[in-house]
Amino acid sequence: MAALPSLRQLSYLVTLSETLHFTEAARRSFVTQSTLSGGIMELERLLGGVLVERDRQNVRLTPLGEQVVARARVLLADAQDLMRLSREMSEPLTGDLHLGIIPTIAPFILAQLLDEVHKQLPKIQLHLHEAQSEKIVEKLEHGNLDMVLLALPFDTRGLKVAEVARESLYLVCNKTDQHALNANSLDQLDLSRLMLLEEGHCLRDHTLSACPIGERKNDHRLKASSLPTLVEMVSANLGFTLLPAIAVHTTMIKANPELSVKPIEAGPSRTLALVTRKSTPLQSEFDVLLQILQKVTQDLR
Repeated sequence: MAALPSLRQLSYLVTLSETLHFTEAARRSFVTQSTLSGGIMELERLLGGVLVERDRQNVRLTPLGEQVVARARVLLADAQDLMRLSREMSEPLTGDLHLGIIPTIAPFILAQLLDEVHKQLPKIQLHLHEAQSEKIVEKLEHGNLDMVLLALPFDTRGLKVAEVARESLYLVCNKTDQHALNANSLDQLDLSRLMLLEEGHCLRDHTLSACPIGERKNDHRLKASSLPTLVEMVSANLGFTLLPAIAVHTTMIKANPELSVKPIEAGPSRTLALVTRKSTPLQSEFDVLLQILQKVTQDLR
């Protein structure tokens, strides 16, 4: 049987792909630069091709190197799952659990989520990572996260998906905005005044998918980087927006006397979902966390 690449060699290559700098990649791998460089050269010998182009100023992956990195990430994630499987079999519901959550969910559930996890999973150390959907799904695929909580529709790329809750998006406007207040459907709204989050937020995509509006109709000045900023813009009567149910029931909305919230007929909705790799060894943790999230989101709504 021909010699096979080692996980260590593959790890060196993946780390180098992230840094494109041998010294930094070696530092992150806790080895000397010569050890990392030698490991990658041996990997190239085993695979029979050049993976990395090197000169005095630049380091870049070859087309073959990019393909090897993509497959190496999967292999390394599976290897991490294999190690976790042993722990899960001997000591279920213990240890670290890394959960990714998108910004349009995290602020509204974290307090209740942490409280329930402490009660139901006392031996689990929960680590939370907030980022946009694309980033946390990528980290999940690479094995850097164990599970992610996000909103569908979103491309989950063959991962394991379990529904947490479905929620409608509500119209949120200034109490003096008579046009928005009198509208009962999206067709009756002046969508040129619809304010959105910046690109990259799935809530933006969910809203646009339901609204017949072109990007050019939205002035770039009316794109917010976060939900609190978006709410403040509505409070200032710069326009209106659509927010999910778990957001409109918070003090951020209820305590603001300038805001009005109303449902929209046949309006957009989203599905909250817990996602993990199909190879996950943490099935017990996944099942319990799913139940916790379903309870927390139900209580909030």
